[in-house]
Amino acid sequence: MSRISFKHTTLLRLLLLHSLQAIASSSHESVASSSRRAPPNVIVVGGSSGMGKAAALCTVEKGGKCLLISRSKEKLLTAQQYLVEQVEGADVDIAILDMTDEEAVERFAKEDLNDNEWDGLVISAAGKAPHGPMMKLATSESRSMMESKFWGAYNCAKYFAPKLTHGGCVVLVAGILNRRPGLNCVPLAIANGALEALTKSLALEWGPRLRVNCLSPGFCDTERFDHLTAERKQKMLANTAASLPLQRVGEPKDMGEAIYYLLTAPFATGVILDVDGGHGIRQYASMTNDPMRKTS
Repeated sequence: MSRISFKHTTLLRLLLLHSLQAIASSSHESVASSSRRAPPNVIVVGGSSGMGKAAALCTVEKGGKCLLISRSKEKLLTAQQYLVEQVEGADVDIAILDMTDEEAVERFAKEDLNDNEWDGLVISAAGKAPHGPMMKLATSESRSMMESKFWGAYNCAKYFAPKLTHGGCVVLVAGILNRRPGLNCVPLAIANGALEALTKSLALEWGPRLRVNCLSPGFCDTERFDHLTAERKQKMLANTAASLPLQRVGEPKDMGEAIYYLLTAPFATGVILDVDGGHGIRQYASMTNDPMRKTS
């Protein structure tokens, strides 16, 4: 039987220690490198306004580039100009596309998106949300809500996600109303619920290549309320703010920063992130004391 001397044993220990130190150093450098990863390049569907535009602003502020997608050329050009004015040297492209047209979405992905050019996909498409008791709403209104907010997002996720880089992220935007519903909001609530379910299912299917997360915003003062008279809008904002622990309503910037976090958090997937100013814990429970319904 061969024997190993004390001298040889000491040498082996030193070699082992050196190897372990090298591995630890390499691991540390890898972690440091990952923490310094380049800003993501992001496709923002619904990026011409509201939360989508705010997410695009966060992206270009950090040095990433953006592709804004929407149906309205006018809104896209306005958003592009805004971003370029806000961030010198911002790299912002635009594309006109109807996300509810599955064939058009598939064709756009094949012809206009390069493989591995994009790290993130944000889908923020509110659509027009019908309000009223379900028994009085036309079923077609609920179908239209699902078509624009859910099926449009489904189409974009299905065809755009394969173009993302390994380790990329998809962020869907839903809303708090499906888990803390308000009165007369059935169409929006069911669309939000479907988006949250889609998020968790895709996170399981697409990991580890991609992460999939969802922002669930509370009340946010975006362009969707611009159709209201100034007086009515101001009363609604004031009533809602008074009902929240933070005593203010959300702003697009709040949601943009939350979306950017979900895009870049490397260990977050299948996450439904509520950013609602405390909407989920406020106490009202009926139409008579629901501040979002009071305008007088």
